[in-house]
Amino acid sequence: MGWLTALLTSSSAVSAVAVLGLVAATGLALGRIPVAGVRLGVGGVLFSGLAAGHFGLGLDHHVLEFVREFGLILFVYAIGMQVGPGFVDSLRRRGLRLNVMAAFIVVLGAGLAAAFHLTGLLPLPVAVGLYSGAVTNTPALAAASQAFAEVAPALAEHHVGQAGLGYAVAYPFGIFGIILTMLVLRRLFRIDPAKETQQLEALLRSHAPPLTAATIEVAAPAAFGLALSGLAATTTDGVVVSRIMDHGTVRAAGTDTILTPGMLLHAVGRADAVEALCRQVGRRSQADLPALPGPLEVRQLIVTRSAAVGRTVPELGLDQGHDVAVTRIIRSGTEFSPGPDVPLHWGDRLRCVGTAEALTGAEAQVGNSSRDLAKPHILPIFIGILLGTALGSIPVPVPGLPTSVRLGVAGGPLLVSILLSRLHHFGGLVWYLPQSANLLLREIGITLFLSCVGLAAGSRFVASIASGQGLVWFAAGAVITFVPLLTAGVIGRVFLRCNYASTCGLLAGSMTDPPALAFASQMLGGDAPASVYATVYPLAMILRIVTGQLLVLTLFSG
Repeated sequence: MGWLTALLTSSSAVSAVAVLGLVAATGLALGRIPVAGVRLGVGGVLFSGLAAGHFGLGLDHHVLEFVREFGLILFVYAIGMQVGPGFVDSLRRRGLRLNVMAAFIVVLGAGLAAAFHLTGLLPLPVAVGLYSGAVTNTPALAAASQAFAEVAPALAEHHVGQAGLGYAVAYPFGIFGIILTMLVLRRLFRIDPAKETQQLEALLRSHAPPLTAATIEVAAPAAFGLALSGLAATTTDGVVVSRIMDHGTVRAAGTDTILTPGMLLHAVGRADAVEALCRQVGRRSQADLPALPGPLEVRQLIVTRSAAVGRTVPELGLDQGHDVAVTRIIRSGTEFSPGPDVPLHWGDRLRCVGTAEALTGAEAQVGNSSRDLAKPHILPIFIGILLGTALGSIPVPVPGLPTSVRLGVAGGPLLVSILLSRLHHFGGLVWYLPQSANLLLREIGITLFLSCVGLAAGSRFVASIASGQGLVWFAAGAVITFVPLLTAGVIGRVFLRCNYASTCGLLAGSMTDPPALAFASQMLGGDAPASVYATVYPLAMILRIVTGQLLVLTLFSG
C-alpha cells in the first residue's frame, strides 16, 4: 500500500488529481445517503474534504487556490446562465410581492449574522460561514471567500478556512430547519394541505390560462372581405388561425387570408380571446378541421438557428414565405401564443401547421436540429468566463469602505452570465447553455470548490468543535436559519393572507433549497409550490451571493 500513500501525499500534479478525486467521490457518495428522508447532496463534499484534511491530506497552496477559484468561476457562471432568463420575469405581476418576502428573509438572516459579529460573539469569518451554511447556500460562502481575498490577501486562506468551518457546523440544521419551519407553521395555523394546494393551483391557472382551440364559421356580414391580419383577436390577443376550409378544401391560413361567407377557421388561443373572435366573425361550428382529410400536417420545430433567435414569429414570416401557421410556442414546458411581442429563444418548440413541403422549408428557417440543441457551445462559455473575470477585476471605489470593491471571480462571471443569458445570441455566437451542460458545469464547479474549502479547513475542524465553540456556533446558525423563515411565514400568513403551499415554495426558494422543495411537494401532494419556488429563486440566489460579499466588505476591520 506504499504506492497508494505516495500517490495521495506527494506534491505532484497526479497526487493533486488523486486527492481531489478521492474527496469528490466520497463526498458525493455521502451526499446520496438519506437521513430522515433528506440528503446532503453536494454538501457532502465539504464534509469529506474536512475529514481528508483532518487526516493529513492536502494540496499545494497554489494548486488549491487555483482549483478553488476555477471551480467557483464555473459554478457562478452556470448559475447566472440558469437564473438570468427568469430574473426580470420573476419580478412581474404577483412575483413582486413574493420576491419582496424572499428579500426580507435574506436580509434578516444577513442582519442576524452581522449582529452576532458586532456583539463580539463570533469572528467575522465564522459569522459569514454560519450565514452561508445556515441558509444552505454555497455561493454565498464562495462570494465571501473571494471578498476575503480582496480585503486581506495575506490572511485569506485562514479566513476562508474559518468560514468553511462555520459553514460545516451550520449546514446540517440549515437543511432540516426549513423543513421544521414548514411543519411548525402547519401546526400553528392548523392548515389543511390538500385544501391549500387546490387553492394555489386554481390561482395559478387564473394567471396562466391554458390555450384552447375552436372551429369558427364566418357568418357575420361585417367580417366578409376582411383579412385575418385585420382582426383584433389575431393581432393583439394572440389568437392564431392555423387552417381554414373554403369550398370544401382544407388549407393553411395566412395573415393575408380573406374571410368569405361560410368559411371555417380553426383558431387557437386563450378561451376569452377565441370567444371574442367567434363573436366578431360569426359563430362556433361543430366541424373538427384537424380531423378532416387534407394535405396539412402538424409538426414541432425546434429553434436552433441563431438568425431566428430574438425575432418574433410574425417577423419570421413563416405564414407568408412558407404558408405555415405557428399555433403555439412551448418553452420550459409552458405553452403560450406566438404574439408580436414574444421573441423566440434558443430551444423554443414551435407547433406548426402546413403542408409537408412548407414545413420542410420552415425547418430550414428555424433550424430544428436536436443535435444542435443538445450540443454545448464551448466558445461562448470561455468568452463569457473571460469577460466575467475581467469585469470582476475592475476596482470600484465606494465611500465608507476600507478598500475599493471588486466583483471578483464570484460577482463578475455571475453578472456577465446573467446579461449574456438575456442576450440569447450575438452575431454568430449563441449564449444558450443546454440544461444538461449547465448542470454539469455547475456540479463540477461546486464540487471542486467545496473539496478545496474542506481540505483547507480540515486540520482545524475537530479542534474547533472540541473547544466548546462548536455549540455556540451551532446555536447561532440555528437562529440564522429558523428566525427569518418563521418570521416571514407568520407575516405572510397573518398579514398577507398567503396560501400555505405558496409559503412553502417561498421558504424553499428563498433558501435556494431543492430538498426542501421536494419535501413540500411530497407533503402537499402536488407540484404547486414549485411555481413559487421558481419565481423567487433567481432573486434569492443573487441576493445570497451579494450579501455574502457585503458582510465581509462592510464589517472587515483587519
